[in-house]
Amino acid sequence: MSEDASEFNIGFIIFPDITQLDFTGPLQVLSRIPGATTHIAAETLDPVPTDCSLNLLPTTTFAACPDLDLICIPGGFGVVAAMTDKEVLAFVRRQAETARYVTSVCTGAFVLGAAGLLEGRRATTHWAYTDLLSAVGAIHEKGRMVRDGNVVTAGGVTSGIDFGFRLVAEIAGKEVAEAIQLAIEYDPDPPFSSGHPDRASRNSMARVLPRYKDSVRQYRQALAGGT
Repeated sequence: MSEDASEFNIGFIIFPDITQLDFTGPLQVLSRIPGATTHIAAETLDPVPTDCSLNLLPTTTFAACPDLDLICIPGGFGVVAAMTDKEVLAFVRRQAETARYVTSVCTGAFVLGAAGLLEGRRATTHWAYTDLLSAVGAIHEKGRMVRDGNVVTAGGVTSGIDFGFRLVAEIAGKEVAEAIQLAIEYDPDPPFSSGHPDRASRNSMARVLPRYKDSVRQYRQALAGGT
């Protein structure tokens, strides 16, 4: 596409207990595409609580949302409920029929999977949940972002920022993506190299893994129960 994306509709689905950075990271990047319109869709226009005491306001409901060119589903602890919510899944399936890009960040991949959109597709998600991708018919591929056709999945949380820039470059051009990167001063220089299990210390892994034990169990049970 050209730098003019005046008829390009971007939509994020939000639901209770999402991880706010799964949503706000790519939102900050993608919403800066010149001329594009961003929609934040939920079942109602009521405030939606996140996992960090921040409430979000939808801009549209599922019923009123226009056809989207790009649909993005964030992850978080609320995914277990979302992937068994008939209204959420119906909206995702409807939008996916015509969207150019069907995307997710972190465990939002399981909403795509529950909607039947990852069957036989290569995909990724947060590292703690990758073993569960096969339960929705997906083929796990290691990567911060994985693309299979028009389905694009990003890894855990901050991966959504990188994913956003890659899609901006494709939608509006590399120069636009680079300008947005400069504007938001996205120049990562992490103080530690512990952001992925491949590089994290045993001590870090021992501290973090127990936090996901119960969550992984809940996902597994929800996936086994079907939708």
